[in-house]
Amino acid sequence: MNYSRGLPTGFTFAGGPVVDLTQQRPAPNRSPLLEEFRSRGTRRRLDLMDIRGHVVEFSSDQYGSRFTQEKLDSASDEERQLVFDEILLSAREVMNDVFGNYVVQKLFEFGTPQQRTLLVDQMHGYVVQLSLCTYGCRVVQRALECVPLSQKLLLSTELEPQVLTCVKDQNANHVVQKLLERLPPEAVDFVPRAFQGNVQALASHCYSCRVLQRVFEHCRADQSRPLLDELMQQPSIAMEDQYGNYVMQWIILHGAEVDRTGIIQVTKGNMLRLSMHKFASNVVEEVVRHAPDIDREELIEETMKPVPARPSAQMLIMMRDQYGNYVVQRLLEHARGTQRERLIAIVRPFLQHMKRFTSGFTKHLNAIERLLDTPGHNTVRVSTGTSTEDLAAKASTALSISDNFNETHLPTLTPAPTNP
Repeated sequence: MNYSRGLPTGFTFAGGPVVDLTQQRPAPNRSPLLEEFRSRGTRRRLDLMDIRGHVVEFSSDQYGSRFTQEKLDSASDEERQLVFDEILLSAREVMNDVFGNYVVQKLFEFGTPQQRTLLVDQMHGYVVQLSLCTYGCRVVQRALECVPLSQKLLLSTELEPQVLTCVKDQNANHVVQKLLERLPPEAVDFVPRAFQGNVQALASHCYSCRVLQRVFEHCRADQSRPLLDELMQQPSIAMEDQYGNYVMQWIILHGAEVDRTGIIQVTKGNMLRLSMHKFASNVVEEVVRHAPDIDREELIEETMKPVPARPSAQMLIMMRDQYGNYVVQRLLEHARGTQRERLIAIVRPFLQHMKRFTSGFTKHLNAIERLLDTPGHNTVRVSTGTSTEDLAAKASTALSISDNFNETHLPTLTPAPTNP
């Protein structure tokens, strides 16, 4: 996630000199000890005992926080207790601090069970607030990794009433994902229950789509099945969504066969439209990769059929599309036997035509050409029952069609970035 952090040091204004922004900001009220440490750096050898009374200040400073973290890795029990005692007095403030949160995470990592319990006590009543904070959410996640189950359950109890708010938040969604990963399914049943009736909307949200995938991954079948059934009532909605397509890709890669089959069936009969869609094309690529052989063959056959009311195979239209060309590449990668021969017979002559008369699409055309010339497939082999004349006729027809292509038959060709 990109966060705005202001202008970097050394930013050059147009037509002006380099400005060191760090020198333009007024220095905060630092103690003499911290000022000396910052000015002398590693030349001043300090131990944790040397910053007694200044632990919170050091933890909230960029360089002081780094020093404190490094020292905690190898600190004695007495030194860790010193840091803990001072941090505990301002625990929530430090948890929400841009640098201090890392020190609290170290205390969860290296602290004693009693120290962890006391830190969790400081979080009670503020778990949602911390989870919604850019820095506090990291502390909550680390706590869920380090504390025993009984304390994890206490933290999750506070999130339950606000779970729908959390899953749609840029910070708190990570906390809910951690809950699903670290707690047993029966302890997080409130998450899939909250999703029921809202699956399509949540699958199409930039943050909750991630949580939905973790539900499918970590919850029991009886918890995730109602959500999958709701999603699969209209799978094309999620397939064509900017974020929902990632959920559908997850189902293809890791889901149950019944759901994978449902996506494949929606793709059949819609190969051209879905392959030329910015987001659905990603799903089609995974379908081609992971569909059973018999289904993949049907999909390839579909792309070799002519478009209704147009004298061109769907495959040729897809080749010139900024998203469809990636699907063509997947089809060439996975086609086998005589079907691949027929596919090459259609693609190769049109490819040469495009390379002569099309600019701005070279990268994609070269990728397709490399797949045609993959070792073992350098030439179109004639199989039993298919004559050389038949294949030559198909190639001639494809070339003839390509010569007659115009804006009526093909979408406007525009250079495109790599398929997301």
